[in-house]
Amino acid sequence: MAVARGQPAGGGMRLLQVAAEIFPWVKTGGLGDVVAALPPALARAGADVRLLLPGYPPLLEALEAARVVASLGSTFGAATVEVRRGRLPGLDLPVYLIDSPFLYDRPGNPYLTPDRGDWPDNPRRFGLLGWVAAHLGSGDVDRDWRADLVHAHDWHAALACAHLALHPGPRPASVFTVHNLAFVGEFDPLQLGELQLPRSTFAPEGLEFHGKGSFMKAGLYYADQLTTVSPTYAHEIQTSAFGCGFEGLLMRRSPVLAGILNGVDTTVWNPATDPHLEARYDSGNLAGKAQVKAALQRSLGLRADPQAMLVGVVTRLAYQKGVDLLVQSMRQLAGERVQLALLGSGDPQIERDLAQLAGELPEAVSVSFGYDDALSHRIIAGADVVAVPSRYEPCGLTQLYGLRYGSAPVVHAVGGLADTVVDASEANLQADRATGFAFVSATEAALHAALHRAQRLHADPPRWRQLMRRAMAQDFSWDEAAARYLALFRAVTGRLAR
Repeated sequence: MAVARGQPAGGGMRLLQVAAEIFPWVKTGGLGDVVAALPPALARAGADVRLLLPGYPPLLEALEAARVVASLGSTFGAATVEVRRGRLPGLDLPVYLIDSPFLYDRPGNPYLTPDRGDWPDNPRRFGLLGWVAAHLGSGDVDRDWRADLVHAHDWHAALACAHLALHPGPRPASVFTVHNLAFVGEFDPLQLGELQLPRSTFAPEGLEFHGKGSFMKAGLYYADQLTTVSPTYAHEIQTSAFGCGFEGLLMRRSPVLAGILNGVDTTVWNPATDPHLEARYDSGNLAGKAQVKAALQRSLGLRADPQAMLVGVVTRLAYQKGVDLLVQSMRQLAGERVQLALLGSGDPQIERDLAQLAGELPEAVSVSFGYDDALSHRIIAGADVVAVPSRYEPCGLTQLYGLRYGSAPVVHAVGGLADTVVDASEANLQADRATGFAFVSATEAALHAALHRAQRLHADPPRWRQLMRRAMAQDFSWDEAAARYLALFRAVTGRLAR
């Protein structure tokens, strides 16, 4: 390594956040939103926070005041690897990027080829991320800084926890956050050497998972502290139904497993200031929401009907997300003044089924494939309800955006969906606690019944406005989540110091 270890600057707790995505430059789902919002919230709370990300072209192009802090030479299959430090526009904290065009300058999204297959060298691409994270956190990369704690997000960053646990000298604490346990980050054990890991780590008490190596297992086994993105999901993943084969390990590690809900970046998601909307509104003046709905119906070719209940869906199109449950239900509901506006991409068969549905019901169903940030805001704001019928959902952000915009969530009561939406039962409506509609079985019939309940309440404007205002009054700010993370980080570092 080209630089020597140095001493860190003073200030609050020194935190290195490590991830593979960040909104708006690189985003495939909620992880990018979390990484854009949590580090600044931690910094506002007094921590010395820095970010480490792969050097994708959009990030390298956006990096300001950049300088090389380490030249790592030939490693992880790349001829040259450098670590650059600078700042990203609108993000007031230092950012490190791993500059290796051979590994990160690719078409497609960060993980998949344009044909939607995994990049075959993903283990090297994200193995390098974890390796640099461990050495940067330990003070071996940037001579001006080292971390008290390294926070690794999801499987892409998980090897940082293994490298830190194997570090021979003083090291930072490690926290590993599971955003989605289903993505295990599989690799061939023959690759251990090129991932800079000793052969001894390939064992049941280590990286081995059903005969393969697993990045996810590295985080779950080696991290000093585990978190998930909602309290309910932290319990669910200790069961065979949601544990993805890791439930035994997670039950053993339950004393160091916690659930902290994600938050909403209110500078980005705010109906009173949102630049993507035709009209602004808030809970005290809801007139603008009707204007946004009317504009959305016009632009998507839906029947102009202010009394129709417009269902918004913004999601990955995958089995997990339960979008297939909507297809038959919408065929029945379309004749009952229910409309659907959907934005997403993913599974080709789900895309075909949705395209067929939109062709059958052009005035009731609009389907847009791909990712469009402006349209996602307009759908969340213009919809009367936001449907999140996920079969499982670690946290979910769409329902939080729906609450913020007065678009009542209709959710399967699992994971973070169960933690954030209060069902509109008659008792909850009477007590002014209801914020949406929850169903307990991931079936078409259960979703259909929940949408019917929503439709009946939507036909009662005074009670619907009461539901909207209660939803908009919920506080899922990142500052609250950051305070919980910082308390946990202090507990972890204190525990390891003893």
